[in-house]
Amino acid sequence: MGDHMPDDSHENVPSRQRRRFEGISSRAYEHPADRSALVALRKLSGFDTVFKALSGLLPERSLRLLFLSDSVRVSDAQFAHLNDMLRDACYILDLEKVPPMYVNQDPQPNAMCIGLDEPIIVVTTGLVELLDEEEMRAVVGHEVGHALSGHSVYRTILLFLTSLALRVAWIPLGNLAIMAIVTALREWFRKSELSADRAGLLVGQDLQASMRGLMKIAGGNHLHEMNVDAFLAQAEEYEAGGDLRDSVLKILNVMPRSHPFTTVRAAELKKWAESRDYQRIMDGHYPRRGEDGDTKVTDSFRESAASYASDVRSSKDPLMKLVSDIAGGAGDLGGRVRRGFGGFATGSPKDQPRGDGPDDESPNGSA
Repeated sequence: MGDHMPDDSHENVPSRQRRRFEGISSRAYEHPADRSALVALRKLSGFDTVFKALSGLLPERSLRLLFLSDSVRVSDAQFAHLNDMLRDACYILDLEKVPPMYVNQDPQPNAMCIGLDEPIIVVTTGLVELLDEEEMRAVVGHEVGHALSGHSVYRTILLFLTSLALRVAWIPLGNLAIMAIVTALREWFRKSELSADRAGLLVGQDLQASMRGLMKIAGGNHLHEMNVDAFLAQAEEYEAGGDLRDSVLKILNVMPRSHPFTTVRAAELKKWAESRDYQRIMDGHYPRRGEDGDTKVTDSFRESAASYASDVRSSKDPLMKLVSDIAGGAGDLGGRVRRGFGGFATGSPKDQPRGDGPDDESPNGSA
């Protein structure tokens, strides 16, 4: 597999005409919450110590040898259709060096982009067997988006901190500090998935294929039994339904996960696809990598703050509505909270239901 991209006439570029984004900066598609969470992560006490320790503990060569020895490397000779998709995704996003890509035997549909010095893309056989060509193209674009954004480094740190926690217990931070870093990494990574979903759409340029892929990740290979509109309606019901108790449970449910809930990802991607920002990119108006050095951190903070404020104002979640009302100076706050919890907060202990809280372990998302 070559390292550099083909020109327009290369046989690996599909016949279906799609726009190429020459010199595009990852800032064009990154979710504002992704950037702000990453800035917050870097400021977290002890993160630099963990980062430096793991960089020395987990050399890049070892990681590459692991996949080289126990997975199938994508090339012109192996999984050639995936190799075409990979090269094409790098061509569309103008990523000059094509990352190595491996197929790993695992029935769980999943994909990841990891690596400390250079990114490595890994997809599972469960994912390859689940998705059709256009759906898979969006996933490959998703992972190339991670590579372009430089997410692989932090994803690798998260992977090893969660799976090898006992082996890094000697780091002089204490378990609570390490778990604080893991929690912050998970919060950032959930936001980074929204960015990478956007990159996948820019590569595939087929919103329906992106929607189908997310539905299949949620419900399996039963496309004839599923409906995009009904799937998106679930996200609407999830966001707006219930009272303040449900809002708290949503937060508790998502905290152990590395990925956002699939319906939420679908709704977020559809909203972005219908936005002026997406249309401007498709029209060729987007920030270039050559301008990245001139970007101010304060600008990113302003964009993130504006995005969060807009999300709070437009959210139908009961907790977000309460936050919006507080910011707007709404009166009778105590009454609003009591009504939001449906009287649960003021009832006597004997009247309160038992055993209906979330499980200690919530399933992690994938792909």
